[in-house]
Amino acid sequence: MEYVQERVTTLHDLTDPTPTAPIDRAAVVVPMTEREYAGLAPDRVLSELERVDPGEVVVPLRAAPERVGPFYDWLDDFDLSLTVLWCNGPRLEALLDDHGLDGEFGKGRDVWLGLGQALDREYVVVHDADTKTYSRADVPRLLYPLAHGYDFSKGYYARVENDRLYGRLFRLFFVPLVRALSERGDASILRYLESFRYALAGEFAATTTLAEQFRPQRSWGLEIGTLGDAFDDAGFDGSAQVDLGTYEHDHRSVNGPTGLSDMSRHVGSALFRVVEEGGVDPDYDTLPDRYQAAARSLVRSYELDAGFNGLTYDRGDELDQIEAYVDAIEPPGTDRRLPPWTDAPLSPARIAAAAAEDLEAAR
Repeated sequence: MEYVQERVTTLHDLTDPTPTAPIDRAAVVVPMTEREYAGLAPDRVLSELERVDPGEVVVPLRAAPERVGPFYDWLDDFDLSLTVLWCNGPRLEALLDDHGLDGEFGKGRDVWLGLGQALDREYVVVHDADTKTYSRADVPRLLYPLAHGYDFSKGYYARVENDRLYGRLFRLFFVPLVRALSERGDASILRYLESFRYALAGEFAATTTLAEQFRPQRSWGLEIGTLGDAFDDAGFDGSAQVDLGTYEHDHRSVNGPTGLSDMSRHVGSALFRVVEEGGVDPDYDTLPDRYQAAARSLVRSYELDAGFNGLTYDRGDELDQIEAYVDAIEPPGTDRRLPPWTDAPLSPARIAAAAAEDLEAAR
């Protein structure tokens, strides 16, 4: 247990608090795919949200047509003020395509659609549905800073499970990469990113005034893109991070089309776009070597920490992952972010109408 402050205000779990927060004025956005259907972790998340009773729960759902009806019926059994948005419904896809917004599917696209449905509330909370240790205290904890003058709140937590350290993409890719970038400059955006104890956490809260300014990445770079937008519009003084304890999530393999190596390309692209916009020159010729040096130094620290806590630690496996992530270090390429809702060529109401027709037809 510690109480050290970072450059952004850091709220610690010192007494297992469930603070008073404006829950009734908030929407909670919980993106799901068909793999979450009736799962133990999503069931826990929704059951805990019943006890929280937020103003609204928005579920952006990405699923095959034949799964939408059963999925909706399962969600409807929970005692929640619920909005289900079928993100890949045919009418919604056609509407997005007509306005040049269709394209790659991914978590970021789903969250963007969900945020649009939350903008009539004062606050919005976004979190994943696969958290086995989810607590009803998470929503009020994330909202608490917003009720006290902050615009953006980011969750952080320990990823320890099965006697091992997890959070591998964050520990072995993001952290050493940002450190390597910081060796060549002292840009404010790098100091901001380094202030967050778990920058890849999917849990955050924001005022809807801020959320409507977000330009989400379409896929796994969502979390870093969100931090970049929060830096631009909230800055150090308007941002906070909140201790959510210890989290157990689903784990991914390193390789494969949805593995951590593939994810690292999306995260890297989002990171490089954010830091370049913040005035950083990554020097992509030398960055891979600088990244590897920083990452290998951290492996020594992780190994010692794991041993101190009696955890299993596979040094060789961690070093192999670093080698796999090096290929993600390249210029970000074409900017395919979605527009902020303040500049979007269609309204959330039109999105809602098309999605409602799709949902009715699928049921």
